[in-house]
Amino acid sequence: MSVSIEEILNLSVKKRLAVIEEIWDSIASEEDAVPLTSAQRRELDRRRAEHKANPAAALSWAEVRSRLQKRKK
Repeated sequence: MSVSIEEILNLSVKKRLAVIEEIWDSIASEEDAVPLTSAQRRELDRRRAEHKANPAAALSWAEVRSRLQKRKK
């Protein structure tokens, strides 16, 4: 199936977001499709090690969202 960009742009925002999500999921399912740079790999390794050393320091999405909303005010 082929869809033009014009057709996509005519969709509601909700439907366009659903299309984006499907595209993202298809990309994410192919782990080797988007290789990481060595700097990205080091940063991921650093973050993983930091979390492993202190998992209690992680914030839930609700906590992050709450902090961000407070900043906006």
